[in-house]
Amino acid sequence: MTATVPTAAPPRVSWVGRLVLGALVVALFVVGGTAFRVWQVARQDDRQPADAVVVLGAAQYDGQPSSIFAARLKHAAALYDDKLAPRSVTTAYTEAEAGRRYLIKLGVPPSAVVAVPVGTDTLGSLQAVAARAAEDGWNRALIVSDPWHSLRARQMARDSGLMAWTSPTRSGPVVQTRETQARYIVRETAAVLYYRLTHASVDTDTSGLG
Repeated sequence: MTATVPTAAPPRVSWVGRLVLGALVVALFVVGGTAFRVWQVARQDDRQPADAVVVLGAAQYDGQPSSIFAARLKHAAALYDDKLAPRSVTTAYTEAEAGRRYLIKLGVPPSAVVAVPVGTDTLGSLQAVAARAAEDGWNRALIVSDPWHSLRARQMARDSGLMAWTSPTRSGPVVQTRETQARYIVRETAAVLYYRLTHASVDTDTSGLG
């Protein structure tokens, strides 16, 4: 009669291991879900009648808008021409006046362009726009930026007290290649998560995504 050798019981996963595994699954779900929302909102154009078209600033050089900023301004001018809002608002500390001049060159009447030269990032700029809107008696804003920036910009605008929708530009270097698009989706996913946790911006005055 042959004796059977007992097989070793499979090791049990400790509660610590389960906790770590569960945290990883949740983190992947949150990050993946946020990345999907960045991509999803980027594909939407929620243009509709508003009180103002608000152009988020990007870099400018000696008064000349960068290619990213110029693409936003051209899109904003087209929205004004389509009579979606009676005014355009340019933002950011160094970009607002350069953006205002550019819109006027594109044919937007000077009386219909308001420069709000406050803020060095998206949050600061939109808070300044919301304050100006309260002074002037309006609150419906159509936000113009790059597609991947739309989700965060819209949330910041709404948190600042504006009724906000987004109409992203479809031209410019940010949307030219799949590699660039993927890089900005990753960047914006991290930025959205950071904002949700801290209600602060991670932008810089040269990032191009305000």
